[in-house]
Amino acid sequence: MGQLLNRLVSVTVALALAGAACQPVHAVDASVLQAQQQRTEVMRKVAASVVAIFSSDGNGGGSGVLISSDGYALSNFHVTSACGDFMKCGLNDGQLYDAVIVGIDPTGDVALIKLLGRDDFPHATLGDSDKLAVGDWTYAMGNPFLLATDFQPTVTAGIVSGLHRYQYPAGTLLEYTDCIQVDTSINPGNSGGPLFNVAGELVGINGRISVEKRGRVNVGAGYSISINQIKHFMDHLRGGHVVDHATLGATVRTGSDREVVIDSILDQSAAYRRGLRENDEVVSFAGRSIGSVNQFKNILGIYPKGWSLPLVYRRDGKKQEIIVELRALHRESELKQPKPQAPRGKPKPGPEEQKSGAKLPKEELPTEYKKLFTKKAGYANYYFNQQEQQRVLHGLEALHSWRTVAGRWKLTGKTSAGDDFVLTLADKGLGLQLPGRPGLQPLDAGAEFLDEPPGSGGLLAALYQFKQLITAGTETFTEFSYVGSQPLDGYGAMVDVLRTRKAGVESYWFFRKTDGAFVGFNSQLGTDVDPCEIRFLEMGNFAGKRFPNRFAVRHGDVEFGTFDVLTLDVLPEADKKI
Repeated sequence: MGQLLNRLVSVTVALALAGAACQPVHAVDASVLQAQQQRTEVMRKVAASVVAIFSSDGNGGGSGVLISSDGYALSNFHVTSACGDFMKCGLNDGQLYDAVIVGIDPTGDVALIKLLGRDDFPHATLGDSDKLAVGDWTYAMGNPFLLATDFQPTVTAGIVSGLHRYQYPAGTLLEYTDCIQVDTSINPGNSGGPLFNVAGELVGINGRISVEKRGRVNVGAGYSISINQIKHFMDHLRGGHVVDHATLGATVRTGSDREVVIDSILDQSAAYRRGLRENDEVVSFAGRSIGSVNQFKNILGIYPKGWSLPLVYRRDGKKQEIIVELRALHRESELKQPKPQAPRGKPKPGPEEQKSGAKLPKEELPTEYKKLFTKKAGYANYYFNQQEQQRVLHGLEALHSWRTVAGRWKLTGKTSAGDDFVLTLADKGLGLQLPGRPGLQPLDAGAEFLDEPPGSGGLLAALYQFKQLITAGTETFTEFSYVGSQPLDGYGAMVDVLRTRKAGVESYWFFRKTDGAFVGFNSQLGTDVDPCEIRFLEMGNFAGKRFPNRFAVRHGDVEFGTFDVLTLDVLPEADKKI
């Protein structure tokens, strides 16, 4: 009986399988084929922007991605630092290009390089990483295990597993803040390569991975530096800097009601000068709500030092908004010789230990390329800082007619409060006649610049710097450099920033990025003090020369005044002192 039952079951299964095999195969839905076609078309297009990076001798390397037609490309600091100042880069057109280092971010593990030899490179479109959502599809492309010896990038697909991830430095400079976690397969060699969204927009640079203890293979968690963070540093990198990230000059902790409160604060910090104190609750920073200590570190870590941003805090149930200037996270000595390090016990960024199989030609770097690297302390490549200096200085062309105009400048006019003023800028001294707030600044040899008029932050010293800039040019300053870009006064339009130093006064000059217009400057008489802030509100003509005919002056929390210039006369230098 049992044998018969088994035979019946076998026959039934066989008949069922035979019937299934005879069922007609349905055509694949057209929408599925269309989605597949769109995906492959996007990958085909963006693959042209993916860079296979190798050291000049072909040993070691990683990945990168072009972001401009003139050859600028992003990668990881830990990739480029192992390749030297010049490296070899392959594209999927089969061509090998020379490349030079431009700027580095050792803390954020980002590097900017420039491929050479063309001005029409294919490049990726920058996306908006803040628009990503958990579950979104992403594509990683690059050179895993340095397999792309033919420069054809590998493609892997996966989803966003998490957003706004924070990973502690663990005793090194390296700090991943606000990064993107993906299950998209990222392995050694993918470092520095692009993370694309489904539209083929660049939303991140792949860096860290979680690996098995016995081998360097991704276990399913990869981390990408968000492109929005990199955008904040992009102009700093283009300026050839070894960039630094920001700190508030204060530490935070979790309060009794799970709120984020100030634990300690440096009394020389800008945040302290703006009124922030211990036990104040941090409500939001840079427009983003703060719900945890990690969240605060995440947001703070995506900005460069020197930026001014809004912070909202609560004290005794009342909210207060201030604009705080961010301090440098590291000492300059820490950034002089940065080296990539994998933090112990943490996901490793993974420098590529194995040798590449790429057969690179043994050829000397063309002579015309060698001039593209200038070594200078504090810079990854000072050559590119010089290029940015010249670009931004075009904003001074409107004031070019003042070059070499010597003598005593006498400006008269009214303040917005209705007071008459007389401002004198002479070689022997500077003076301001203003009811209730006069000022006098001697310019004798060895004279110290002072807060004159008192409470202005050194308005006369600032105007002296301004006169020197437009009459003598940048050569008159002991230090001169391009800084990068930032939002003006925390909320305003993005501006390019030049930095000068002369006779102990440090000044930052602002040029609107959209049109290059010179819009104002800050001058400070020392470190950890509020600067004198001058903003040009209108430009006028005086004897055929352009000059600010309306400017506002601010120091700290106080509006010192708005000055309307009615006359500007250039007179012979007086024999007597001002």
